[in-house]
Order: sequence, then structure tokens, then C-alpha cells
Amino acid sequence: PMMIVENGLGAYDKKEEDGSVNDDYRIDYMRKHIAEMKKSVEEGVDCRGYLSWGPIDILSSRAQMKKRYGFVYVNRDNDDLKDMRRIKKKSFEWYKNVISSNGEVL
Repeated sequence: PMMIVENGLGAYDKKEEDGSVNDDYRIDYMRKHIAEMKKSVEEGVDCRGYLSWGPIDILSSRAQMKKRYGFVYVNRDNDDLKDMRRIKKKSFEWYKNVISSNGEVL
């Protein structure tokens, strides 16, 4: 048996002027990985689960916020904590749909 853990993408996410975060590259990356995992299961791999990386932006191993990893943007940068507001990225709703459909909607 196997379990996929900490699959995700670190990227330089940017807030748009309207406050949204469009991270289609993360959706594309994860969609492809989940599709391949599903294909492996269909071919007989005993995959018991899948976990994305962090659900919310966290400090990287170098204590930096330049690269973002989660489905939720934290409004801060390396030197300025700003208001620390949490903003759902586009990938948040996408992944929510993936989970609620048990991976049928990618």
C-alpha cells in the first residue's frame, strides 16, 4: 500500500488588483498528478490516500514568504506582516470540488 503525501507546487503567487489570486498553474500541476494517481489505481496500485502540501501559505524552509504553497494566500511578505488576511486562491474552490466529488471532477 502507498499514500501520496505533500504533493503540491511552490510558486510566486501574486494578488490581483481586485484582491483575488489566480493560480491556474497550481490547478494544472495538481490536476495532472491526481489524474496519474487515478490511472495508477485503475491499473492496480494500492493507493490509500492523497494529501496536498500545506493548505495555507507557510514560511518556506528558508523562512521566506516569496514562494507560496497553499490554497489560501496569507497577506504578508518576508519583511512586512501587513494584515495577515487569508484569501482563498482560485485553486481553493477547485480542490474543494475535487474533494467533494472524490476526484471525479478534476
